[in-house]
Amino acid sequence: MKNTILKTNFKFPGQESVYHGKVRDVYYLNNDTLIVIVTDRISAFDKILPNGIPFKGQVLNQIASKFLDNTSDIVPNWKISTPDPMVTIGKKCEPFKIEMVIRGYLTGHAWREYSAGKSNICGIPFPKNMKEHDKFKTPLITPTTKASHGHDEDISKEEIIKTNLVSKEDYELLEKYTLELFERGTKIAKDMGLILVDTKYEFGKDSDGNIILIDEIHTPDSSRYFYLDKYQYNQDNNLPQKQLSKEFVRQWLISRGFQGKDNQVVPEMDIDFIESVSNRYIELYEKITGDKFKKTDINNVNERVERNILSHL
Repeated sequence: MKNTILKTNFKFPGQESVYHGKVRDVYYLNNDTLIVIVTDRISAFDKILPNGIPFKGQVLNQIASKFLDNTSDIVPNWKISTPDPMVTIGKKCEPFKIEMVIRGYLTGHAWREYSAGKSNICGIPFPKNMKEHDKFKTPLITPTTKASHGHDEDISKEEIIKTNLVSKEDYELLEKYTLELFERGTKIAKDMGLILVDTKYEFGKDSDGNIILIDEIHTPDSSRYFYLDKYQYNQDNNLPQKQLSKEFVRQWLISRGFQGKDNQVVPEMDIDFIESVSNRYIELYEKITGDKFKKTDINNVNERVERNILSHL
């Protein structure tokens, strides 16, 4: 679609390299600066889907930018500026090779593991006699490896430290930051009538060896939200929870026989479904931030993005 960014191929002053991720294109400059362009690509089951989602990049970047600002008192982060609604310029860091996933509820991947009969997740025993979407007594930190290709894998704290993926001292600090960030995100969500169900955080070290929060935070790609007012009624009556997250895209794919496995073909996403996904992303933006979403000009998006970046370099 012409009104989406699916791929970029810019050449910026001082550019050393570029990395095209599942959703983000990251440009590395020679002054330890990153330019991160949040595209309109959408991924599920670690696969990039063929269609872009209008305004998705803007939604993700603006939510992340706001929450990076709102949590900078907990842990320093990589953000320097946001020259365009789809772009963040920030500090280059050496990322840890794990993602810190934290779960407040038995939902999504955790539920799929539990319902398959697994006794634990990441070495943490599952409580007994739970049903889907029940709240854990305390949030569970369930880290994953960061796969360059294919699926991320669950990994226990003990295995992370034993294999020296992260030192014991650093990991304990990552746990502390993860719990504090989740507590802050939970409070903000509650104030907006939402439940922050689960999320993930990524960290790295800057050139001075300080641990820095990197990537996105509390967006619908990295997090799952429920509506607070209907949560208990739905649980008591075995009704599905309405989710403000990417899970509904996963469920749509599953219902059409796609879970990212070998030889499975991605189902065709028609215009109506693409528009519904875009509207869900905008809905979450407005619900979690309390701000009215302002659609940017979607004519010649690549030209606009390049122009705004160059004006800030």
